[in-house]
Order: sequence, then structure tokens, then C-alpha cells
Amino acid sequence: MSFTESIYEGSVLEVIQNLGHNYISAEDIERDSYRNPLYMADLEESLSRINPGLDRDVLDKAVFNLQNIDAGSLVQRNRTFMEWLQDGMEVSYMHRGEEKTSTVYLVDYENIENNQFTVINQWTVAGPNQNRRPDIVLFINGLPLVVVELKSGSSETADISSAYRQMRNYQLDIPDLFIYNAFNIISDHTHVFVNPNLSHALISK
Repeated sequence: MSFTESIYEGSVLEVIQNLGHNYISAEDIERDSYRNPLYMADLEESLSRINPGLDRDVLDKAVFNLQNIDAGSLVQRNRTFMEWLQDGMEVSYMHRGEEKTSTVYLVDYENIENNQFTVINQWTVAGPNQNRRPDIVLFINGLPLVVVELKSGSSETADISSAYRQMRNYQLDIPDLFIYNAFNIISDHTHVFVNPNLSHALISK
């Protein structure tokens, strides 16, 4: 039996689950729109858990901000998100007629177990002209931080170069996914490349 891409994908999913990620098939998730690459169920629940002292309307504004990072190039939007991911997001709101500002944290770095780790395969994202489905996406608190593209090692045409080209095409076709990108991983079973913020490197070429 040849080592097909689907078999390789299943093996990688098993490894990721053993590392503590909860696996969900994209087919089992109800979504309002494929244009939104965030996993909303995890995101809304996690923000409430990580920021227990903040009102729902403040958290809702943080979600709105996350979904509307639309100023500048993809690289600039990614940098804005990475600042929020590391330092938290400052959210202004009115309270009893007075403007206040609170920090909404996207990840709990002090208590790692307080975060939600999810892996989803074949996560469809709609772009301006077409839909794309990366092989595997790793989410932390509903944020698609890691995109994985796999190719079969038994195919002469589907090698690491084709995985690279596929990842580049994803960035061009579904750029909204890469606003939240922290790492890209490409592999053909023989070679594995992990690149932090690969969107910066690919878009600049």
C-alpha cells in the first residue's frame, strides 16, 4: 500500500492529538461564513475564561477588532495581530458615561492549561475568488496560528517544492487566514520545514 497524503495527514493528526490538541473534523463544525477563518466557538469561550473580570460587551468588541484587522498589507495586519497575541489588546469602552480602557488577553501564558488547543483538518476558508482547504490548521483559543501543508512522499510530483507553492497560493487566495499566522509547516514526509511568520517571507518574494 502506498503512503498516500491522506494516510500521512492521519498520522500527523494523531501525533498532534497526543501532544494535547483536541481534534475536530471540519465537517462537524457549523459555520456562518467560510470567510471567517477563526474558530468562533473556541474563541468566545476562551476569551471569557482568560478574562473573567471583563464584561461580555468588552470581549465582543475584542472579537470585532480581531475580525476587522483591515488596515495595511497582509504583513502589517499580521504584525498588529502578533502584538495583540503577545501583549494583549487594549479595548476602549464607555462605562457609566466615562471612557475606560481594558486589556483583553488572547492567550494565558501564566497558566497554559487555561488555553484551548484544537486541531482541525481540511479547514475551508473563502477568499475573494475561491475557497481553499489547508490540510491541517492548529488553533489556540480559536486563533489559527499554525497552517500545515502535507504532500505524499511516494509521489514524484507532490514533493516539498509543491507544498511550498501550495502554501504560497493559499496566501494569495485566502489571505485572511494568514492575518493570524504564527507558523507555517510544510512537509513531504522526507523533509519538514517550519518557518515562523512565513507570510512575511513569502509575500516579500
